[in-house]
Amino acid sequence: MRIISGKYKGRRLIAPKKLPVRPTTDMAKEGLFNILNNRYYLDELRVLDLFSGTGNISFEFASRGTEDIIAVDGFAGCVQFISKTAQELGFSITPIKSDVFKYLQRTPEKFNLVFADPPYDFETTQFLNIADLVFQNEFLLEDGLLIIEHSDQTDLSKHEHFTESRKYGGSIFSFFE
Repeated sequence: MRIISGKYKGRRLIAPKKLPVRPTTDMAKEGLFNILNNRYYLDELRVLDLFSGTGNISFEFASRGTEDIIAVDGFAGCVQFISKTAQELGFSITPIKSDVFKYLQRTPEKFNLVFADPPYDFETTQFLNIADLVFQNEFLLEDGLLIIEHSDQTDLSKHEHFTESRKYGGSIFSFFE
């Protein structure tokens, strides 16, 4: 995995092999951040990274100047890797070990952007539950955005807050406002 832009552009990060993750590809990540760069000043965002895994997306935001990032993952090894790497790079990322669904039910915080990259083998109802919880609990600030990464086998376009999707290889980013 590598950081594709910002302060640490080109920096390779080697995550332990035992982590149960599927990092977002560089091509998909580059496409996503091209969209976000045209929409936001990344250094002004408050970001929540759900199912953060290796922290790939959190590190990309941080490298591009985002200073308020919370990364939530249920696997202790992922949280430890994010914590250690963020400290080494001087990134302001707060890693939290928690079941994402429980976290979404109990936290009172609000964000400009919520990014979720759950396991691709989730049922469609589980993906939609993420969107439901984000909107029911009013996680998004004004003009906020929820992005869910999923495979091309999953269709989230029927959700009432769905606005568009973008496909990059086998990955799809669904956008909700």
